Amino acid sequence: ALPLYERSLAIREQALGKDHPEVATSLNNLAVLYESMGEYAKALTLYERSLAINEKVLGKNHPNTKITRENYERALQKLE
Repeated sequence: ALPLYERSLAIREQALGKDHPEVATSLNNLAVLYESMGEYAKALTLYERSLAINEKVLGKNHPNTKITRENYERALQKLE
């Protein structure tokens, strides 16, 4: 699954630009996968990037932003 998620991210970044909400979705999905693999540091980096895009483009109260923030906080707790 990892190569497919990475490819999806690369395609979206190329087609839509690095600050597009769909790129944020791909980042979040890839982060969820890394988190499920126990790779919390990698997941946190991707969640942070996704969260930054979502907050900038969609706002802090958008449902996608809230989901990413919750995912980030969950992964952060696992790392501590």
